[in-house]
Amino acid sequence: MANALVSIQILPTTPGGASVLPYVDRAIEIIKESGVPYRVAPLETTMEGELGALLGVVQQMNEAMTEMGCASVISQIKIYYNPENGASMGRLLEKYPDGQ
Repeated sequence: MANALVSIQILPTTPGGASVLPYVDRAIEIIKESGVPYRVAPLETTMEGELGALLGVVQQMNEAMTEMGCASVISQIKIYYNPENGASMGRLLEKYPDGQ
C-alpha cells in the first residue's frame, strides 16, 4: 500500500525563453518510466507510492531539466503522507472520479 501522494508542478528556466512544453513532457515521461501510478492535471501531476521513491522521481525530473539545458528549475510540491492508513488517489477522488 502506498503511503504518500506527491503533486508536482515543474517550472524550468528554459534556454533562450523556449516553450516549457517539451520540458514538461520530459518530466511526465520520467514519471511514466518510474512505474508509479500518476494522474496528469492542468497545473500539476500527482504520483502515488512510497514517499522516498516519489522524492527520487522528483530528483530525476529536476536533474533532467538541467541536462536539457535549463539553468534552474522551480518545483512546487505538495505531499500527502499517511503511513498508518495509506494514501490513495482513488480514495481521495471517489466523489469526483472524472474531476467534475
